[in-house]
Amino acid sequence: MAQLVVRNLEEGVKTKLQRRARRNGHSMEEEARDILRNAVKQEEESSSKGLGTEISALFAKIGLNSDIPELRGREITPVSFGE
Repeated sequence: MAQLVVRNLEEGVKTKLQRRARRNGHSMEEEARDILRNAVKQEEESSSKGLGTEISALFAKIGLNSDIPELRGREITPVSFGE
């Protein structure tokens, strides 16, 4: 197993970590391991989705009620900035 030393941790962060560990019935070390495991797991889960899935999830939160029209077969015109 690997070891990790965290230096210069703010006192407030340490205190909150101690409280959180106590609430969960863990040592500070075990609580820190759980936090790191969960952070890596969440990153892996979110990175396994495709870009389209990520964009769809963003729009789902907004609550669009109509379809977004397809762009295939349409001519794209560049934006003019008043030249």
